[in-house]
Amino acid sequence: MLTRTSSQSLTEQLAARFAQRIRDRLLAPGTRLPSVRQCAQQQRVSPSTVVAAYDQLLAQGMVEARKNRGFFVRESRPEPAPRALQRSATSGAPAASGSAGARGYAPVDATALIRGMFHQVSNKPQPGMGVFPADWLESTFMPAAVRKVTSTRALHEFSLQYGEPMGDSGLRRAVSKRLAALSVPAGPENIITTVGATHALDIVSRTLLRAGDYVMVEDPGWAVEFARLTALGMRLLPVPRGPDGPQLDVMARYCEAHQPKLYVSVSVFHNPTGYCLSPGSAHRVLQLANQHDFHIVEDDTYSHIAPEHATRLCALDGLQRTIHVSGFAKILAPNWRVGFLAAHPSLIERLLDTKLLATLTTPALLEKALALCIEQGQLRRHSERIRTRLDAARSRSVKLALHAGCTFVAEPAGLFGWVDTGVDTDALAQRMLDEGYLLAPGALFHAQRKPSTLMRINFATTQDAAFWKKYAELVRTT
Repeated sequence: MLTRTSSQSLTEQLAARFAQRIRDRLLAPGTRLPSVRQCAQQQRVSPSTVVAAYDQLLAQGMVEARKNRGFFVRESRPEPAPRALQRSATSGAPAASGSAGARGYAPVDATALIRGMFHQVSNKPQPGMGVFPADWLESTFMPAAVRKVTSTRALHEFSLQYGEPMGDSGLRRAVSKRLAALSVPAGPENIITTVGATHALDIVSRTLLRAGDYVMVEDPGWAVEFARLTALGMRLLPVPRGPDGPQLDVMARYCEAHQPKLYVSVSVFHNPTGYCLSPGSAHRVLQLANQHDFHIVEDDTYSHIAPEHATRLCALDGLQRTIHVSGFAKILAPNWRVGFLAAHPSLIERLLDTKLLATLTTPALLEKALALCIEQGQLRRHSERIRTRLDAARSRSVKLALHAGCTFVAEPAGLFGWVDTGVDTDALAQRMLDEGYLLAPGALFHAQRKPSTLMRINFATTQDAAFWKKYAELVRTT
């Protein structure tokens, strides 16, 4: 909170607080600041103090005043549209979300939550985070595996030369066995290791797409994927995601009108809703892919906490039109950044070329340590412990959320809950930051950013009754 004992005036403290959040992208361009009266009440200062602080931000070029609307974080200047998209716009083609030259999804919107991971707002558990708490991931087997593969002999053998282009062969064999348990047919020769699942998604899109292509994405969905595709010049086609899967009639209309090249899906424990794809919906999606000649990239990031029998497009399709993407950051260690993709043999060489152009290879030592953890069964046992702990945490979190007045829009499952707060969660997120809590407001999860009363919560980090007490208090006054 602001303090009157500081060497800085209240005006300077308030301006500095907003400025730092803008620099850290915790307040993304286009975000509306609280009204003068709201801010004065929230910070317990006079309206003149708020006006003076906002004037300082104006002078620094960080915010802009919009007549009769208030103060907004200044938008970054849009880049010129690629020529192909300019021609499309002038020819009367329907605009899609994320198309260049239109008001699309800005990458800085998506990175606001990510930057919050690096700019820790407090030592409190963070309800908006996308990973398990660090103490849940602590283990003895990981350090032991690293020590074993970083012996003097191993360092000389593996570190002083480039690794295998497709990734460590031992890890690819281990992944192949893991995929077989999920009924996904992929031999080691069909698997490429990557620097995390996000890198795998990037390799796929850079290989299969060109600027101006249409891509179907699930809405709500993960903002980073929206922003990444938009930054590459793709035109997003948001497909509403329901309990059983994507809204199939919307997909069919998109296919007829736009001939999309790719559909990006999280079939199991969808982020942020927790939905799992039904067999019937999966069958129809694959029919559309065959009929309209598009690929499907299936992001199976949460496979380690999901049941093996869950419906996966890649298992039904046998990697004919599907590409399987996953990683180990969620379940093992966020900073290890080991992921992979599995694809049909006809695509492997093209995908490998894209990987080589971007990173040459991937770090063999961490891949070898991970392979050891998988082969010895340690990762499987670790995943089982996490699932058991998560089930208990989810039960507690749901009770706390309901008691605080939240409504679950989707049946609670997996790591995340998709809840309705009844208030603008962008505004609520700003106020919760003052209390040391980072939220994940619903607007982040839509391809076309718009005000929302929804937010995503992490069941593992919402066990603190103090958070829910403060949440309920601020909801009443937001």
